[in-house]
Amino acid sequence: MQELSVDRIRCDGSGFCAEMLPEMIQLDDWGYPILARGAVPADLMQHARRAVAACPVLALKLRAREREVVRR
Repeated sequence: MQELSVDRIRCDGSGFCAEMLPEMIQLDDWGYPILARGAVPADLMQHARRAVAACPVLALKLRAREREVVRR
């Protein structure tokens, strides 16, 4: 499973990612991405890869999802 991540320092707020993957990315008031939490659903993976590839400053990434720690 993979999830989206964004390098907030590198991101320039172009908004291409939200245009390409509105199901998982919204923009804040300044145009910077707010990512949905969790794994990218299989039916959106192709769109997620396109959004990552379209990022002009390479700030958006797909990465292996870290396991969640269950605390008792």
